[in-house]
Amino acid sequence: MNSPVIDLTTISAVVFDTDGVVTDTARGHAAAWKHVFDVFLRGRSAPFDIEADYLCHVEGRPRLDGVRTFLASRGIELPEGAADDEPGSPTVHGLGVAKDRLFVAQVDKYGVAAFPSTVALLHELRHRGARTAAVSASLHGRKLVASAGVAHLFDLVVDGGDAALMNLPGRPDPALFLEAARRLNITPARSAVIDAALPGIEAARKGGFGVVVAVARPGPAGAALRAAELGERGADVVVSDLGELEVRGRVLPWSP
Repeated sequence: MNSPVIDLTTISAVVFDTDGVVTDTARGHAAAWKHVFDVFLRGRSAPFDIEADYLCHVEGRPRLDGVRTFLASRGIELPEGAADDEPGSPTVHGLGVAKDRLFVAQVDKYGVAAFPSTVALLHELRHRGARTAAVSASLHGRKLVASAGVAHLFDLVVDGGDAALMNLPGRPDPALFLEAARRLNITPARSAVIDAALPGIEAARKGGFGVVVAVARPGPAGAALRAAELGERGADVVVSDLGELEVRGRVLPWSP
């Protein structure tokens, strides 16, 4: 594992995943998923386990992919349904809509907090000339970044709405990260990705990004266990908090 450093003599841009990296929303997502899945699973299977199920099957994926992947792990297949299905209907869309409404209600009621260490890192990167982007599989990525009060620290945001309009596949496909790099006009090789989810780390590695940083925050899965798995999936650097990450050098105006 490499030292926790981003060297701006070789890296010109940093792409941040939103949930669990920029905004402290991963716990809200996990709680919403648990509520929705536990209602559906009653009488069918064991309850949704945040440690075993959220991290392995749902975290970092587009909402509907999360439904499909988790249910497949339980040997359950549902019809796709449609976007106007009633929340909680026994369809992929129905469960996805229920989760989305529950999560948005939490955000509207309680707001969103940004991690202080991430905010400090963003200020440092931009002070040194690096460009920054936020990426989210959520349709509400822009709303989350704005609600957290950090929109001004990003050159652009690419979220699930963009993915839907452009028909981009979800992670572990690197399409969202590559789209962010394209809009920044900086090659993946000269860009870093910071993510906290296994599919995101896989995506960044597949996309050929110059540095892949994983955030393994202490939690129910155990930071040490997660760090090992994140490293196996392709992270160059694993930290428990972005305050551990050192920034060196400066991006020159002519850097491609």
